[in-house]
Amino acid sequence: MLRVAVVGSGPSGCYTAQNLVQLDSTVRVDVLDRLPCPYGLVRYGVAPDHEKIKSLQGNLRTVLEHERVRFLGGVRVGGTGGLPVERLREMYHAVVYCVGAATDRRLGIPGEELPGSWSATEFVSWYSAHPDAIDAGFVRDARSAVVIGVGNVAVDVARMLARGVAELSPTDMPQAALTALAASRIRDVHVVGRRGPSQARFTTKELRELGGLPGTEVLLDPDELGLDPAYADPSALPAAQRRNIEVLRNWGGTGHRGAERSIWLRFFLRPVEFLDDGGRVGAVLFERTELDARGRVRGTGQYETVEAQLVLRSVGYRGVPLDGLPFDEESGTVPHEAGRVLDGCFGVPGDYVAGWIKRGPTGVIGTNRPDAKETVTSLLEDAPLLLRREVAPDPVAALRSAGIEPVPWTGWQAIERAEAALGARLGRSVVKLADWNSLLTAARTGA
Repeated sequence: MLRVAVVGSGPSGCYTAQNLVQLDSTVRVDVLDRLPCPYGLVRYGVAPDHEKIKSLQGNLRTVLEHERVRFLGGVRVGGTGGLPVERLREMYHAVVYCVGAATDRRLGIPGEELPGSWSATEFVSWYSAHPDAIDAGFVRDARSAVVIGVGNVAVDVARMLARGVAELSPTDMPQAALTALAASRIRDVHVVGRRGPSQARFTTKELRELGGLPGTEVLLDPDELGLDPAYADPSALPAAQRRNIEVLRNWGGTGHRGAERSIWLRFFLRPVEFLDDGGRVGAVLFERTELDARGRVRGTGQYETVEAQLVLRSVGYRGVPLDGLPFDEESGTVPHEAGRVLDGCFGVPGDYVAGWIKRGPTGVIGTNRPDAKETVTSLLEDAPLLLRREVAPDPVAALRSAGIEPVPWTGWQAIERAEAALGARLGRSVVKLADWNSLLTAARTGA
């Protein structure tokens, strides 16, 4: 019987487990996660007002409740205090790492470390109740915010900054974040990209949502839009970009209507410095950009300052090394061949990767399906060799002997009950528990 550990319970981990049990009728899969809660970025990355996407948890739940799949939360692999990769190899015939891309990319400009400058990842973790998040007073004393980046995460955080309490209260957002956002005095949100509207990475559905926010208007600069030749004639663009241009054109001529809040979509600007105002961010200095003949961004020597007491950087994710596995610093991924981990020219027997740590932070949630299937196909091809390895007879007992008490599926169900009870006490629907102590207490008490 083949025993496989899948490290990470987000979409890539769950799709890996699903493919394993579908393609091999005898395999047993343990899905390990360092958090006591499953679902990865579906729980901690999808905006709380995106109920349709969050409902994907139901599909992932079906995988984790399969009779040959076992969820083991609270298991840190690698790093300080974590289970060494070498020890994990002794417990399973194969290990598939689905650990995602755990950090954000940096801008590398002066002032980036000033108070008030945060990665969008940190902001999302806070309003999504990730237990590692800190309450940094993101919106406190801020009147204007700048979001750097024009992808879906940038649009998400802009929308959260503009939402009112009436729209956020029905979500599972933690109470502290809801209270802070309800008291926010931010009235202007600037979403800024260094390229033009035809190169923006957001999807049309996300973009359209900005135009439907109560009490909020979307504003654009016609001169900036005119710098992009494809804006005037989008016929040669892919369909998704054409749809984006159509939405922007519908907004472009509306003008300032004096709404309570404004979201400014800005293009052809790149940040060059975060300006200090009494020891914290007070503004962002941008340089006007243009595209050269090869489509590369270059500066024009023209500058503009935008006031902001809150800056959120949304310029991409990046994988981090895991002790015991090879790592490509340039791509931020683990080297592999069809999912088999490679160390130089040689494979690492029994080690596999899937998801962002395999291919980089690209694609949508559904992209993880074929990605996981490729890895599982490689693993099952290797099964005759893998089965020759001696492994621990009881992985849970081996974890306990290493000082790790895993949170079982019943522990996660207890957390769900505690979050439902918290929501009922607050007169809301389900409200997430936002700290390690609350999560672990609920898991241990109710499991």
